Amino acid sequence: MITPTAAIDLIRPDWPAPMSVQAYTTTRIGGVSRGPWQGLNLGDHVGDDPAAVARNRARVAEQLALPCEPRWLTQVHGARVRGPGDDDACADACFDDRPGQVCVVLTADCLPVLMCNRAGTRIAAAHAGWRGLLAGVLERTAAAFTGSPDDILAWMGPAIGPRAFEVGDEVRRAFIAEDAASAPHFVAHGPGHWFADLYDLARLRLARLGIGHVSGGDYCTFSDPARFFSYRRDGVTGRMASMIWLKP
Repeated sequence: MITPTAAIDLIRPDWPAPMSVQAYTTTRIGGVSRGPWQGLNLGDHVGDDPAAVARNRARVAEQLALPCEPRWLTQVHGARVRGPGDDDACADACFDDRPGQVCVVLTADCLPVLMCNRAGTRIAAAHAGWRGLLAGVLERTAAAFTGSPDDILAWMGPAIGPRAFEVGDEVRRAFIAEDAASAPHFVAHGPGHWFADLYDLARLRLARLGIGHVSGGDYCTFSDPARFFSYRRDGVTGRMASMIWLKP
């Protein structure tokens, strides 16, 4: 029999979202998964027991009193954004303006970004690793909002931190070729190796869009194995969920 190991630990974004917007990020604490997926693994594509994943998802839904089944995505590190009524789950972001619809992304080092408008009538969730950032996932997600970019609020959830995310020359060159202002967000770490600040690279892109209110960016999934899954650290591991919805 699969039994829970601990109470579910949740992060609630500290941002000035209107009362109609609900948002949370899970951690690995709680849940029923075992082995390298120990705890609250919500990813059904990482080799974990499907029954454990289903139990974990059910526990989250119950604790948060979710209004419906989240709109789970098949993420591919791209920039496609899934809209309302879109049945194609192959995307790395989704948005909605219908109360009671839960947008969600799964991460284990990549950056989850939640967005809403100041009026509290539209929400979005984006999965932004370095490939997704380069592909324009944040730009395409922001484009789903109408009105001024200054009306958009963004929150960055747990991701790999700037002193743990090591990349090669090719990644640094790709970012700088697109925007020279990316250069300060890479710190040399030996020949051909750089520490990249995923949070700051995302902030740069959001600022370039005119989105001035960006919260979060305070965690490092790699450095906190007790609380977070990390693909870079462990290889085989679970996934956390960042979700957002409008109150019905």
